[in-house]
Amino acid sequence: MSTRFVFKPIAGLALLALTLTACQSQVIVQTQVVEVPEVVQVIQTQVVEQTVEVPATQTPAPHPILGDARVRQAIAYCTNRAELLGAVYPWLPAEERAKLEMNSFIPRGHWAYAGDDPNFARYPFDPAKGAALLDEAGWTLAEGAKYRANAAGDILALTLTTTEAEFRKAYAATFETQMAACGLQLIRFHASAVWFFGDTTGLRRRDFELAAFAWAFVSDPGGDSAYQCDYIPTVENNWQGQNYMGWCNPQADRAIRAAMNSLFRATRREAYRAFQVEFTHDVPSLPLFSRMDVTAINPNLQNLTPNVSERYFTWNAAQWTIPGKDTIVIGEGSEPASLEAWETAYVAQLIRRLVAGVDYTNLDFDYPPVMLKQMPTVENGGAVNNVVGVRAGEKIVDVDGNVVELQLGVRIRNLEGQEVVFEGNFAQMKQLRVTYEFVAGLKWSDGVPVTKADYDLSYRIECDPAIIAYKFIVGASPCDQIASVEFLSDTAYRVTWKPGYQEPLYFLPPFSRQPAHQVLSDGRKLADVPAAQWSDIREVRETPLGVGPYVINRWEYGRHMILAANPHYFQGPPATPNIIVKFVNLPLAALRDGEVDVLGLDTVFPVDAEALLQLQAEGKARVFFTPSTTYEHIDFLLVK
Repeated sequence: MSTRFVFKPIAGLALLALTLTACQSQVIVQTQVVEVPEVVQVIQTQVVEQTVEVPATQTPAPHPILGDARVRQAIAYCTNRAELLGAVYPWLPAEERAKLEMNSFIPRGHWAYAGDDPNFARYPFDPAKGAALLDEAGWTLAEGAKYRANAAGDILALTLTTTEAEFRKAYAATFETQMAACGLQLIRFHASAVWFFGDTTGLRRRDFELAAFAWAFVSDPGGDSAYQCDYIPTVENNWQGQNYMGWCNPQADRAIRAAMNSLFRATRREAYRAFQVEFTHDVPSLPLFSRMDVTAINPNLQNLTPNVSERYFTWNAAQWTIPGKDTIVIGEGSEPASLEAWETAYVAQLIRRLVAGVDYTNLDFDYPPVMLKQMPTVENGGAVNNVVGVRAGEKIVDVDGNVVELQLGVRIRNLEGQEVVFEGNFAQMKQLRVTYEFVAGLKWSDGVPVTKADYDLSYRIECDPAIIAYKFIVGASPCDQIASVEFLSDTAYRVTWKPGYQEPLYFLPPFSRQPAHQVLSDGRKLADVPAAQWSDIREVRETPLGVGPYVINRWEYGRHMILAANPHYFQGPPATPNIIVKFVNLPLAALRDGEVDVLGLDTVFPVDAEALLQLQAEGKARVFFTPSTTYEHIDFLLVK
C-alpha cells in the first residue's frame, strides 16, 4: 500500500515526508481530462516563483564553531567508523563491520545512492586531513597542548548530546577519544529519551551542538522533512519540522523538492544524486553506521536469504529445504493474537505471508512483483497522470498527503510539480489512474479460482470505517485518497486517486483480495458479513483462506502453528511440505537442541550474537548478519 513517510524519532528512529509552499492565482476554464507523461503547461495560471531562503522572521546566527564547514568536514575525517562499530559489535568480523558503514543518508546498494558520482564527497578515516582542515579554520594545536584553540584562546570544545542507551554510551565514548586525538574536546551528555525526543525539549527545540541518534531509511528515500529549509524548527513556526541542524542549502533544497515532486525514477535518481553531492560537501549531518539484524538457522537449511530491506524473512519460504526433512520449524518468541489481514504484529504478518501470499516483495530497496504481474508505472503505461479541473469545495489531496476540501490557502501541486497556495475557485491538478494487474491462475487454498468479487470484497472491508478505526490509522487513510475503483476482470482493478495524489509508491496495490465465496461454519457467506463482525469470525482470525504457498492446518495456542503445503499455489508445490511455527521461551536453546530450524530478526538480537557464533563454531547454526534499516548518525547545529 502506498504510504507517506514522516520522520518519527522513537528512541532514535525516524522515517521521511514532505511539505512545501508557494502560490497560485485564480483560473477558470472548462473541466477536461488529458493524459500526460510528466509535465503539462499551466493555462491561464500565475505562479509566484519560489525562492529558497530562511523566513524573514528568523535571524539565525551561525554556530561559532560548527557554522564553519571545514570543522564539520574535519570531524568527519577524524571519525573512525570501523572503531565505533567495534565498540558496539566487538565480536563482529571486520568484513561484516565494513558492510554497516554509512557515508550518505541513503545506504549503499539503494537505487538512489550516488556514491559512484565523482562529486560525491567521501570522508575515510584520515586524522591528518582532519587536522589540516582545523588548522585552516583557525583551530590550532599549541605545542604540548591537548586541545586546539583559536586566536582568541578559546578551546575547541563541543557537547555531544545523545540518549542513555548503553549502545550509544559505547560508541559515544569511542567517538570522544577519536575527537580528542584530533584536538577537539568532546563533552558527552547522555540525556533521557523522554527529554531528548520530547515535544518541547531536546531535538525538537534544537537544544544541542552535536546530537547522536538514529533514523530509518526506506525504499523510497524521502528526505525533505529532515533537510529542507522550510523544515527548520523555530519559534516562529512553533518548532515544526525535523531539520534540527538548521541547514539551508538552496541547491540541495531544489534537488530534494525535485526528487519528491516526480513520479519518474530516472528523474528522482538524478535529483537525489544532486542532493547527495551537496549533502556530502556541506556535512550538516554525519552518517555513521547501520545497526545490525541477526538471523540464525539450521546449518543444513538451504535457500533462506535475509535481505536488508525485506523485513519478513519468510518472503521465499516456498523455496526453503532441508535435505531429508519434510518439515521446517520456525521459532518465534511471541504468538500472534490473530491472523486478520489488518493485524499489525510482526509475527502475525510473518505467518500471513505464508498463507495469503505476497503481491510483491521488497528486496534490495526495490519491489519485485510476485502475484502482481508488473509494477504499474507511468514509464510502462500501467499508470497515467491525467490533468483535471478541480473547483473550490471538492476533495483533493494536499501536498502533505491529507484529504481536504480545496479552499483558499490550501497548498497543492500545480502541473509542473511546484507546490503552490490555492488562491482562486478553480485549479488544474494531476490525477493518477493506476491499473493493478495480477497473474492469471490464482486459486484459493480450497481450490476455488480468485475472481474480481474477491478484490471487491477486500476493498469494501479494508476501507470500511470499522476496520480503519480498528487499525488506528492516523491522518488520511489510503482509502480516503481513492476517488473510485473499477474491477475490470478477475485479474485486474483500476484505481483513480483523488486529484493531487502523487505518492512515489503509487505503483503498490492499495488492497489485496478476500475469499468472497467462503461459507462460514454458521452458514453465512463471508461476503455478507459486516466488517465490524470480521474480528469475531474464527475462520478470519485463525484459519484464513489464502493463495500463498501454505495453509493453516492446526493452531495449538501456546505451543505451535502447523502449516501444510497449499496444493493450489500458483508457483507449484513448495519445496518443503510442512512448516511449523513454534512459540519458544528460550530460542537459542531450541536452536542448539535442534527443536527449531529458523530464528529470525524478531526473535534473536545482536546481544545474542556471541552465543550464536559459538553455536556456529560447533556446527549447530549458521548465522547471518544483515544491515538494519536503522542507522546511527550525528547532527551538527549549524545555526542557533
